[in-house]
Amino acid sequence: MINIEFIRKYILCIYFFISVSNCLLSQDSLKKEGNLSWNVFVDVYYSYDFTNPANHEKASFLYNHKRHNEVNINLALVNLSYNNSTKRANLGLMAGTYPQYNLAAEPELLRHIYEANVGIRITKNKEVWLDAGILPSHIGFETAISMNCWTLTRSILAENSPYYETGVRASYKTPNQKWYMAVMFLNGWQRIIRVDGNNTPSFGTQITYTPTDKLSINSSTFIGNDKPDSVRKWRYFHNFYSTWQLSRFWGIIVGLDVGWEQKQRGSAEFNSWYSPVVIIRYQNKNWAIAARAEYYNDKNGSIVPLVNQYPFQMEGYSLNLDWTIYKGIMWRVEGRFFRNPTEYFSYQSSLSKSDFFFTTGLSFSF
Repeated sequence: MINIEFIRKYILCIYFFISVSNCLLSQDSLKKEGNLSWNVFVDVYYSYDFTNPANHEKASFLYNHKRHNEVNINLALVNLSYNNSTKRANLGLMAGTYPQYNLAAEPELLRHIYEANVGIRITKNKEVWLDAGILPSHIGFETAISMNCWTLTRSILAENSPYYETGVRASYKTPNQKWYMAVMFLNGWQRIIRVDGNNTPSFGTQITYTPTDKLSINSSTFIGNDKPDSVRKWRYFHNFYSTWQLSRFWGIIVGLDVGWEQKQRGSAEFNSWYSPVVIIRYQNKNWAIAARAEYYNDKNGSIVPLVNQYPFQMEGYSLNLDWTIYKGIMWRVEGRFFRNPTEYFSYQSSLSKSDFFFTTGLSFSF
């Protein structure tokens, strides 16, 4: 069924931002100093999960396109951006099932903020920037904006690592644009508001090497504690991925997440998790096909909740078909299969080792 509440929030979001944008765009001083722009993205979807969950929610480790057997909005986003040679700012508001589930730990008012940050260039001759606020995550090759991703739904490693972060970022890009480097001081692991009782700083780094417009290699890290100081557990995490356009039609993405977290405060023993993923895409004019194979091993439940204490060792496969109808309008269809060695998925009155669901979506960007 159609979720009227999310449609209402989306309409109010659009109306507010268009009003603000029109007001700001009418200011001649801002136009002369830099580029002020706004854009809208809407991702409408329908998904059917063959385990037929009674509460209409798919598995707990998924946060995008979460609802089963109903037409809904995954993400409705309006973003206002300002850029010039010395300063920049971004403000985005959103509604949909993505913020409903992915930002559930945040105060309700903040769940509708996609990003809110400002930045200044701190050197005249080199591209060194200092940004602060709610920022897009420096981890991973996928975002909540599905149109920018090769697959309709997000990979398991993307769903279980940060989509956003709050803090301060210092970054540098070389004059030839081939190297990008950044360090971050953060509030935590995908946090706007710190966990109560947490006063531990978190840090991140990112290095991206783009030798050509067909190849990009990225390394990102996170070090911090996402729990109250009384039960502090240090987390160490590394994300690697490479995007390679093999030819005019074929491209491949290879990614790997690896993480460690202390078993107890002060312990020298760690629980670990890892997740490899490979996506291959063929694209020709307005059509694209993408196949994905992935695996996520978190047997101790450091990131993904366990079911009946069974290890989480999930393998997944998906096949995706995209049709760009017009510029900024895309229709997508995806079939996705999961399998765990032990029973993980709820199926009627029992548990199942496997799950299959079908998702179709229509995306607009303007």
